[in-house]
Amino acid sequence: MTSSPSKFGQLLREKRMAMGYSLRKFAKLANVSPTYLSLVEQGNADPPTVERVTKMAELLDENVDEWISLAGRVPDDLPEIIQSQPVQMPELLREASGLTPEQLQKLTEQARRFNRNNKRST
Repeated sequence: MTSSPSKFGQLLREKRMAMGYSLRKFAKLANVSPTYLSLVEQGNADPPTVERVTKMAELLDENVDEWISLAGRVPDDLPEIIQSQPVQMPELLREASGLTPEQLQKLTEQARRFNRNNKRST
């Protein structure tokens, strides 16, 4: 998913307003200044940090991972996950990159089953 500061800011503004938050109220809840939030919404500032995007997504009842991606960021836990299996994880991601959303969902469900089985056997 490719994004730009203006696309992120535009979506942020649309969702914020749809949820009934004023700029000042939302800025306060997200722990940013109203000026900065306005700049982000106008595409005149880089999107916020992962932590702030996470807070904003939660306030807007949106998927955190999707919003982090929209902001052009990477979730904080992913580098460690990739580094824990430096050959297999990048390979898995590259192979999975061509799958449909439905296929990715099935792969995710299978991975969850593997994880549950691994936890039971330890």
